[in-house]
Amino acid sequence: MANPLYDGLFGIHAGKTTPFLQLLDGSTLTHQDFLAMGAQIANVMAQLGLKPGDRVAVQTEKSPEALALYAACAQSGLVFLPLNTAYTVDELSYFIENSGASLIVCDGKSETALGKIAHGLGARIETLNADGSGTLMAQARVMPASFATVERDRDDLAAFLYTSGTTGRSKGAMLTQGNLLSNAQTLVREWRFSSEDVLLHALPIFHTHGLFVATNVTLAAGSSMIFMPKFDLDQVISHLPSASCLMGVPTFYTRLLGDDRFTKDLTAHMRLFVSGSAPLLAETHVQFEERTGHRILERYGMTETNMNTSNPFDGERRAGTVGFPLPGVELKITNPETGETLPNGEVGQIEVRGPNVFKGYWQMPEKTAAELRQDGFFITGDLGKIDEDGYVHIVGRNKDLIISGGYNIYPKEIELVLDEQPGVLESAVIGVPHPDFGETVLGVIVPLNGAKPDTDAMMDSVQQSLARFKHPRKLVILDELPRNTMGKVQKNVLRDQYKGMFAS
Repeated sequence: MANPLYDGLFGIHAGKTTPFLQLLDGSTLTHQDFLAMGAQIANVMAQLGLKPGDRVAVQTEKSPEALALYAACAQSGLVFLPLNTAYTVDELSYFIENSGASLIVCDGKSETALGKIAHGLGARIETLNADGSGTLMAQARVMPASFATVERDRDDLAAFLYTSGTTGRSKGAMLTQGNLLSNAQTLVREWRFSSEDVLLHALPIFHTHGLFVATNVTLAAGSSMIFMPKFDLDQVISHLPSASCLMGVPTFYTRLLGDDRFTKDLTAHMRLFVSGSAPLLAETHVQFEERTGHRILERYGMTETNMNTSNPFDGERRAGTVGFPLPGVELKITNPETGETLPNGEVGQIEVRGPNVFKGYWQMPEKTAAELRQDGFFITGDLGKIDEDGYVHIVGRNKDLIISGGYNIYPKEIELVLDEQPGVLESAVIGVPHPDFGETVLGVIVPLNGAKPDTDAMMDSVQQSLARFKHPRKLVILDELPRNTMGKVQKNVLRDQYKGMFAS
């Protein structure tokens, strides 16, 4: 194919008047309407002088136009860089500078702050608001509704997604056309998606789950989506009768189970519920099946690989596991010290290899070499085991990553902010169980001798520096942090000590 990703996901729908996006105002965007919008945006970017391989950094609210910008980048051979809408200007400046973005597309309210960054880097800036207004679409709407698709190869870059290390320095995971297309096509087959399906889409589209799983699968299958700006319990319940599938994070399912309107009758027509981005508690599995008769399908993926494993569509969806490796994906459990493959039943680090595995980290050859072996196996950083029936279990993480509500949170980044606060000697940030978010952030503070840190002022400082999902739910003060004989902080001891703090 001349452009595998565009041709395989978007181009196959040329001329189709079938519904693609069903919007909450009652209007519908057909597949052809959507392709035309994408082509108009592609024409704008060509006029701005962007060339294949250039990066486009995007921080906008979820909208049909924002999704069409992704299509436009695919058609133009540009590298799409979606950024969390919660990121602060301080955080964004690193991503934009590190990626070398040629174009920044942002909400109008961010234009002044990001414009300074863009000017310093020689990048263009355009605005796109949640209602579709802004400078980008003002130009696009007068452009031709067709665009000559740029030729690309399966190994050409299609997207960057930034994922932080425990050192706090973010890494740009380079995803190719082949990575994204192969994963979408595999999931269509495994999850039995067809043009008859209607996916209720309430996920953000700056994240792998909402963009490269939910959206790409819908496109590859020719399905349609009920396109919601965000998860809203009342809207989800009112639109479920029109849907056949829902993809969500565990928080979606705990919220639904907490509402009496969510019944067996309401879900009787549904074909599939999928959960990911964070571990689903076994009790949520059980409660969901008791309430609805449906068994949630849990899968396992990550920024660098998209999806690696899935519980079976046909067969036992086993609670507490993430199922089996997807077709074409190899998964093994290895000794973290030696790299030796471990037998089934033993816990070790999870390594994966397949067409879904990313190309490496942007401008970080040492980090790439440390995590992506020469034989193609990626060291995920997750700890797991394979049981006697072949099901994969995630048992922990060999880094102190926190996953809250489906978002990855790296403690070091928060600790650096806390350590700078007046009266603080040191801090430790941990994830503790939370009934709604799976995990939440807890900050542990050790004061300087005789100091009495102002925790309210500290929280204010964190809120100014970091995205909301990274904010500690609570700060606690201790005289000292627990340490082992080598002086290393024992976060496992802290996690055990505070594991019941937010218990339901």
